[in-house]
Amino acid sequence: MKKPIAIQGIKGSFHHEVVQNYFNVDSEVVECMSFDSVVNALLEKKTDEVVMALENSIAGSIIPNYALIDSYNLSIVGEYYLGIEHCLMALGGQTIEDIKEVHSHPMALLQCKSFFRAYPHLKLVEAKDTADVAKQIAEQQIKGIAAIASKNAAALYGINLLAESIQTIKHNETRFVIVKRNDLQKDKSVINKASLKFELDHKRGSLAAILNVLSDCRLNLTKIQSLPKIETPWKYAFFVDVTFDTYKDYEKAIAILSLMAENFKILGEYKNARR
Repeated sequence: MKKPIAIQGIKGSFHHEVVQNYFNVDSEVVECMSFDSVVNALLEKKTDEVVMALENSIAGSIIPNYALIDSYNLSIVGEYYLGIEHCLMALGGQTIEDIKEVHSHPMALLQCKSFFRAYPHLKLVEAKDTADVAKQIAEQQIKGIAAIASKNAAALYGINLLAESIQTIKHNETRFVIVKRNDLQKDKSVINKASLKFELDHKRGSLAAILNVLSDCRLNLTKIQSLPKIETPWKYAFFVDVTFDTYKDYEKAIAILSLMAENFKILGEYKNARR
């Protein structure tokens, strides 16, 4: 029997929407209020798969999540890009003028900042999860407070939409990854993307040499993120994503990189969701 899939947040959240789109609309979920809890659910075998946001087209990378995947030697086995549409919602029978406060995740509040300039009477209040605010409003029948969340959350918890698509930048996407404890069943015929991690000394040409190998082996670098090693000053860990047309080109590249870079690690091999 398939175990439920762990997500950060609750039903109605964007993570839940990814589960419905990537797996199945009826998939069961383990609701976790932090990414650390998501990883713990995986390590404790309450689930075999988790969904984690890794980067946003506006806000950039979610660095702690890269570190979690790396630290616990987890494997990325898939990815999904979700268009993020923020909606303003509240109990029925109210207009925006009736609302005094808007509660949501800090990132959602930030991404909708321009919308609220037209409503200076609204107080913006940070919360842990977008969908959880919608759920609390519905369960406790709270008036005067609105949530920023997805259309799914409004439908799931039975509250009304006051405004749709209120995010400042309309094309707003988040990249989510599917993560397992290990990846023992790789189908090399469909794999055309990989996430890698390695460390380099802070000296001239070290990163350039790595990038040259990627280019020479016909790999396309789609993402690079550096992270200083706190315990070792002036040494950096790099997280990179690469795409490729043939698995042989990729195998050649990693054979070379594993010799050139320190602590080289494959974080995941999977199908590129953009192709």
